[in-house]
Amino acid sequence: MTEDGDPTPGSATIARLRRELARGTTELAVLSVLNVRRRYGYELLKELRQAGEGVLEIKEGTLYPLLHRLEDSGHIVATWEAEGRSRPRKYYVITEDGRAYLTMLREEWSGLVEAMRQLLTTLGEVPE
Repeated sequence: MTEDGDPTPGSATIARLRRELARGTTELAVLSVLNVRRRYGYELLKELRQAGEGVLEIKEGTLYPLLHRLEDSGHIVATWEAEGRSRPRKYYVITEDGRAYLTMLREEWSGLVEAMRQLLTTLGEVPE
């Protein structure tokens, strides 16, 4: 048992690692989802949670400030739209600048994944 009462040694470290990885990949995840089609905030949050399968635990308090930063930087644009009699929703769409930024983020992520694969293979941790 760990000091904090967790019965699984190392689980706190794994949880911390997952949080750090999620922080570093949230922009990539958001822009990837928006690259497929426009989304409103809650729809985006729901899709990210579902696709992340518990690893990408994105909260509203993380998502909405990120969306504002992406909008301020010109990577996405937001428009208010009402469908039928429903309340207006704020839809987010990726811009051309956002697509270029997404390409750069994907290349960086792929490079990191490949470097880690090489490192782990060199150390004999990952079978080829």
